[in-house]
Amino acid sequence: MSEPMNKTERLIKLTAEIKDIESRSYLKTIRKQNKLHVRERLDYLLDPGTFVEDGLFARYENPKLQTDAAVTGIGKIDGRPVCISAQDMTVKAGTWGKVTIEKMIRIEEKAIELMIPIIYLIDSAGARLDEQFDIFIDRRHAGMIFRLQGVMSGVVPQISAVFGPSTAGSAYIPALSDCVIMVEGNTSVYLGSPRMAEMVTGEKVTMEEMGGARMHCTVSGLGDYWVADDYQALDTVKKYLTYMPQNWQQPVNRYESCEPIEGRSIADIVPENQAIPYDVMEVIDRLVDADSFFPFKELYAPELITGFARLDGRVIGIIANQSMVKAGVLFPESAEKGAHFIALCNAFGIPMLYLVDISGFMIGSVVERDAIIRKGARWLNTIFNATVPRIGVILRKAYGAGYLAMSGASCMPDACISLVTGQPAIMGPEAAVNAMHAKKIAEIEDPEERAKFVKEQRELYAADVDALKSASKFYIDDVVTGDQLRDSLVKRFEYYCGRPIKQQMLPKRDRVMR
Repeated sequence: MSEPMNKTERLIKLTAEIKDIESRSYLKTIRKQNKLHVRERLDYLLDPGTFVEDGLFARYENPKLQTDAAVTGIGKIDGRPVCISAQDMTVKAGTWGKVTIEKMIRIEEKAIELMIPIIYLIDSAGARLDEQFDIFIDRRHAGMIFRLQGVMSGVVPQISAVFGPSTAGSAYIPALSDCVIMVEGNTSVYLGSPRMAEMVTGEKVTMEEMGGARMHCTVSGLGDYWVADDYQALDTVKKYLTYMPQNWQQPVNRYESCEPIEGRSIADIVPENQAIPYDVMEVIDRLVDADSFFPFKELYAPELITGFARLDGRVIGIIANQSMVKAGVLFPESAEKGAHFIALCNAFGIPMLYLVDISGFMIGSVVERDAIIRKGARWLNTIFNATVPRIGVILRKAYGAGYLAMSGASCMPDACISLVTGQPAIMGPEAAVNAMHAKKIAEIEDPEERAKFVKEQRELYAADVDALKSASKFYIDDVVTGDQLRDSLVKRFEYYCGRPIKQQMLPKRDRVMR
């Protein structure tokens, strides 16, 4: 007969049992879904031996509720401390119980106290209805999780990686985060399940259509990164962090500078003919350090490019009009995308570069009903209140409200400069001539004479909106060649980013809004 274990031996045995993922009955199910266990995710994400866990013994008396389906604590990624709030799908399907919520609140409070990023690894079927009166009504119940996210917004980076379900109220964790990563085939984020929707509204819809990764990254805009599996999701978390500071008061790490990717010159990439589309990503590749561009919301509203990059080793945010998609015109979706990204950069002190080639906002009843004025105004308001260094570069067209949205001179960027192909104006030659001379054009009966008159007027108008004309009146700061642009931007950001940080971000009221 074996002797009873002492307290130390019992503690060691209990710790091993709780961490033994192979004993979990649900493990086979997540393996079939090509998913890692939460502890495997943490092993891959964090620097070895750095994780300090809180609440390991939560509800340990019940083998089915050990850790209460949550793993929380602090670890390091590339030497940087981060807080972790993660669900364990092998315990009660990752659902939230009374201790789950207290653990989640506690680690959020720790992120605020330590002023370090927090990473949510989401894989949860939602709240437990059988514990609802212990998790929903009181001051430190589930709502506190979301309140603390609001408090942290724009103060410390918040990253959500969604590996499985994030349903009902828990769907607001990614919605309140700065950055959301979703795994193809496994992510499902929705307020009501397809079964519930059918019961309430009669709608029949699949899980993917309701709230899958593809839908949220291409249609709703809730997802910022669409990835293939758990490993790619965790790699994206790591990469995103390299473009972020620890908190709003600290600078982003500076990296070693490197030359851009070689290729065609910017003069060859950007056609003088305003109607010919081109890939603005080629321009970005000639400006930023090689392989440093990291797109943000790449699949959503692709007429607007947003992303982080490094310029001479300095992290910057880039907003660029993509003429190859919808001619780069701004739609309600791209207005929301731009406002989100500007707020994100401004909150964390990331200087911004605008690459402008835009005829304006889209018009028509469809976009008016989709609140293009209100969403465009939100974008403009975000720019008007931005305090980080900003440079606008006019590549070609810069017309109307689009000129303002892309940080034109009247939006008071640190500099507004142009390539020689730039055309800042209220509207383009075609629309302007038609508007100014509509009556006279209609009166010219001879088709050849009419065409000649229109052509002459357009040429006169185009000559008047030439970038050098604007520079001669000092409406814009400089006109440069494509070959001079990178050097000019490097020097300008060096000077503009040298001002005291308090000047950049006073008062602290920035919030990252989706």
